[in-house]
This record gives sequence, C-alpha cells and structure tokens, in this order.
Amino acid sequence: MVIMASPPDTSKTIKMERYNSYLRRVNSTKLLNASSKLLFRVTLLVALVLIFFFTLNYPPLSSDQKGGHHLHNTNFLSSAFYGGGVGSTAWEKQVRHSSTPKRPNGMSVLVTGAAGFIGSHCSLALKKRGDGVLGLDNFNSYYDPSLKRARQAMLKKHEIFIVEADLNDGPMLTKLFDVVPFTHVLHLAAQAGVRYAMQNPQSYVASNIAGFVNLLEISKAANPQPSIVWASSSSVYGLNTENPFSELHRTDQPASLYAATKKAGEEIAHTYNHIYGLSLTGLRFFTVYGPWGRPDMAYFFFTKDILHGKTIDVYKTVDDKEVARDFTYIDDIVKGCLGALDTAGKSTGSGGKKKGPAQLRIYNLGNTSPVPVGRLVSILEGLLSTKAKKHVIKMPRNGDVPYTHANVSLALHDFGYKPTTDLASGLRKFVKWYVSYYGIESRVKKEADNNYKKMMSQHPEESA
Repeated sequence: MVIMASPPDTSKTIKMERYNSYLRRVNSTKLLNASSKLLFRVTLLVALVLIFFFTLNYPPLSSDQKGGHHLHNTNFLSSAFYGGGVGSTAWEKQVRHSSTPKRPNGMSVLVTGAAGFIGSHCSLALKKRGDGVLGLDNFNSYYDPSLKRARQAMLKKHEIFIVEADLNDGPMLTKLFDVVPFTHVLHLAAQAGVRYAMQNPQSYVASNIAGFVNLLEISKAANPQPSIVWASSSSVYGLNTENPFSELHRTDQPASLYAATKKAGEEIAHTYNHIYGLSLTGLRFFTVYGPWGRPDMAYFFFTKDILHGKTIDVYKTVDDKEVARDFTYIDDIVKGCLGALDTAGKSTGSGGKKKGPAQLRIYNLGNTSPVPVGRLVSILEGLLSTKAKKHVIKMPRNGDVPYTHANVSLALHDFGYKPTTDLASGLRKFVKWYVSYYGIESRVKKEADNNYKKMMSQHPEESA
C-alpha cells in the first residue's frame, strides 16, 4: 500500500504574505502622509518668505499717489534675492562705472532727482565734462512719469545710471555710499510746486525735510564726507517786499508750505554744518524754464493749452498790477550749479564728528530781469502762431507771490555766475523742443521761426 504525501500547508505562508503586504501599505501610507505634511510645511514657509520680500519691495500705496515718495521704494535685499538686481555684482558694476570720473581730478557726484528737470540737465553737463555721475530718483507721479523716463533714457545714452529709490530709503543710500566714495552730492530731489502743497502737505515734509535729513545723516557718517550743493528756492523770500531779493533779506515770512520746507532745509543745513562739519551750499532758484521742463509750470501748460485752444488763467495782483517772474533759463541754472560745485570747500568731519570749520553758503540763481506773465503769454502766442484765450483773474491765496527779482551779485563774485539768456530766446528753444517731443505738426516750427524774427525786429531789447 502506497502512502501518498499530503500537500504542504501554504495557508500560513499566504497569511504571512498578506500581513507583510498590509504592513507595506500601512508604512507607505504613513510615509505619504508624512511627506505631504512636510511638503505642505515647506510650501507654507516659502509662501511666507515670498510674502515677506514682496511686502518689503512693494509697500501698500496710499489713496493719493500723486507726489508720493514710496511708490518705488527699492529694497536691495529683496532685489538681490531674485538675482541681478540692486546689490548684485552687475548692479554694483553699473554704479561704479557711472560714478567714475573720466578726467584727471574729476568729481564723483551723486545727483538726487536726476530724472527731474534740473537734475537731468546738470547730470548731462557734469558727464560731458568728464565727471562721474550717479543718479537717484523715485520717479513719483507728481507729474507724468513718462517724461522722467524719457529723461532717464536720454541720460542712459551718455552712460549715466539712475538708481530708482527714495531719499528716505536709508539702507539704499548707505549701500550707495559704501560702493562709491562720492566727492560731491548735488541734491536736487524735492517735492516741488507751491499750489500742490495745499492738496498733499505730507509729501513736502516727507521729501523736503525728512528726505533731506536722511541724506545728511548718511553723508555725515561717510568717509570721506562729501561736499553738498542743494536746491533751496526763491520761494523762501515769501512776503518780502524789498527788491531785488538779496541773500541778506529776511526769509522768515514764507507764503506757502513749500517755501516753509525749503526755509527749514536752510536751517537744517546750518545745523549739520555746525555740528558735523558738512560743507553745504544752498541755491535759491528763480522760476527755471526750458526744454525737458516741468509740466506743472505756467510756461509749459500755457503752451499746451494754447495749442489745444483752451482758456488760460492769467493772474493779476489784488491791486490790479501784473504778476511778474524772474524767469531763468535752464542753461544758466546749470552753469550756476556747476560753479557752486567747483568752488565747494571740503567737508571737515570724520566718523560723524566735526574736525574744523566747514563752508556754509547760500546763493540766488536768477536772471535779474523780471518779466510780466502777460509778456510771457505774448511771446508764446508769437512762437506758436496761435492767439491765447485769456481769462484774467485776481491771484488766489494759494501760496504764490506777485513778484520775484533776483540779485545775483554774490554768485557772480564767488563763481562767476552771469545769466545770458533772455526770455524770448529761451522760450523759442523750449517751443522747439516741445513741438518735437510731443509730435506737433511741423507748420508750428516754421511759423514760429518767422514770428520770432518778426518779434525780435519789433522788440530789439529782448536780445540785449
């Protein structure tokens, strides 16, 4: 009898394999859950970091952006985080290249407000004579930023780099002074305009006072300390009735907040000169005009409105006298700014401490020939071949003064400042630029040339 072997009992093996498979699924599920949690935490951390850097780089905008000073607040840490931006090797190379002088003993100048009217002209003049120029501008929207961008593009063609940042951005200013040992600062950045101060007074305090103080704080700690030339204003004369305006006349009766902030700047300059040995020169500009000018200035918006057939408001004083301004052409102002830079004494401080007396100066820069606003309008009418629609009204109480007239004898004595451009010649150059920049039909140019020749023959004193 043959005994058959019973088949092996595989039930235990099958159970074991099922159990092991179960354990693998459980462990796999646990691992997946753990990975998911880890991935979620990493994603959340990255999101928080990105939000942090985004918040630093793009702070909330106020409801009134016009004239704001933090619209383009640049943080070099966040820019460097994304690569190639502020603080990067490429950025520092641009900064150094722009600020390095090309002539022997040339200056290295930080120009604040470099994309502005006066700032762009001065930057170009400095660069053309071989000085190093680095610009700083926040490109705010007080007036059309596209005009500022066009000026920036013009300067870029001449290898002038503009850092987009605000005066109140302390880390940025510190970084710039760490990268470049500036010999001079031409401080032209400011919240401009007399009338706008009634709408947005905070912007004037933020720029003209806080921004100026911030720049002085960084400058006093720099080694070497730079010599500083900065823009005050003829507005500081306020309600002064003595003519022509002299630097010796009283300036304690400002007629506008803008004027008050500029006067405050002069007192602040005195303080930093006295305590820290900073060399400071203030320039009181008188109604600057010319190509690439500011759209908020009368000559500019008069030109625009006359060409568009709109009515323009022409002010008269409360006693029916004509309002007059000492209109000063941009090229004359540039010569004055460069003259002030060339004669600026060295700062005497080191490590934030004064080592000896330092230069402190204030000058008028004007044309010395006040012209009634009505005469300005007549010149524009001739140049544009268009009759203006005038609405003559009494001057409102908005901070404007009825009359300005500069005595520039001090600037003439100290650095040879002598304005040479009369209003008719200057406006002709402005109109030529205006019709070209805004693409006005060519007939305006031709008729303007003919009318200018005719006008000069009738008023030879304009060319005197």
